[in-house]
Amino acid sequence: MSRLQTDPDVTLVERHIASRPDHESVAGFLPGPGIARLALSFDITALREALDECLRRSDFMGSMQDEGFAALPLTKRPGQTEWTENDLSGRYWLRGDDRYVEEAREELVPEADFSAFNPDFAGTYFEHVHSELARRFPIGRMRVLSKGLYNCNSWHRDPEPRLHIPIVTNPGSLFVVNHHVTHLPADGSVYFTDTRGYHTALNGGETRRVHIVAALAHPPLTS
Repeated sequence: MSRLQTDPDVTLVERHIASRPDHESVAGFLPGPGIARLALSFDITALREALDECLRRSDFMGSMQDEGFAALPLTKRPGQTEWTENDLSGRYWLRGDDRYVEEAREELVPEADFSAFNPDFAGTYFEHVHSELARRFPIGRMRVLSKGLYNCNSWHRDPEPRLHIPIVTNPGSLFVVNHHVTHLPADGSVYFTDTRGYHTALNGGETRRVHIVAALAHPPLTS
């Protein structure tokens, strides 16, 4: 069978094949709509040492990590001693099936209530990180979030934007916000992510992905 030579799809495919895909820059950070790297940064060695210390004090990986996700609370409400599942997750919206209907999940968490650093981790470098962030921004829930290998979050949006500080990552760990995709290197950088837009985080690598994620306690979206 002779192939078509003048079909527009043939022209399109041949044009793309003629250029070689970029294999290098995909392992770095690419800013875009809804995601930016701040000037502020932290010592990556100290961040990893703090993670090790926190794991000695609280094995938060546990069974949650078997499901691909684990959350360690670094901030709390004054006087709080226990955390509900909603405290560790909170309100989000998604379109979960082929109806394409947006629906709310879980209850709205008042971020401004989480104003105190968790004393379980007092004296660690994470306390310094919280102090420096709180000097600049209204910080609400600040958590260490771990994502297992070959794992992905739902495609959803949150009530508030967030700051990410990668501690452990790999080139297959990607962040997607409003269809912009990039890797967030773990080099001490702080990244603003406008998670009020649709987004997801995925770990397509062979090692775990661990970030500090701090919610900005600005007036949240409520619908």
